Amino acid sequence: MADPEERREIAALVRELLVRLERDDLTELSVTRGDLRVRVRRDDRTGARFVATEAAGAAATGTPATLPGREPPAAEGAASDVVEVRAPLTGVFFRSPSPQAAPFVQAGSTVAVGQIIGLIEAMKLFNEIRSTAAGRVRRVIVESGQLVRAHAPLLEVEPQ
Repeated sequence: MADPEERREIAALVRELLVRLERDDLTELSVTRGDLRVRVRRDDRTGARFVATEAAGAAATGTPATLPGREPPAAEGAASDVVEVRAPLTGVFFRSPSPQAAPFVQAGSTVAVGQIIGLIEAMKLFNEIRSTAAGRVRRVIVESGQLVRAHAPLLEVEPQ
């Protein structure tokens, strides 16, 4: 367990990140100071905020902690079994090859590694986006026509 000074440092860092998360209307923030790494993210499904702290040595906790006044979602334990498929580039995401066509994947679909899950339009070119995980699609995070940044999560996949 971390000594009292390390705990105070972690708590101060977490408070600072939470203020920035709210003020700048961000989804996730991460900072590293020395061997201490703190990540704060907003869970869009519940609005709850979770903090994960990782550090080399005694300060490591290894588990998410709920912030005061917030309850973790019931499925939080299952969320660790979910793999996020992320956007490889920045652009406009499309779930289907045309507006009239069915989506490549939807919640409940089974995907294989390398299967097309959507398209990203960047610089007037449509890029096929392929799954980096195999399993059942738990949730599609972005909708058609939505701008996505590189490395933003697109899908949550439960490995099988």
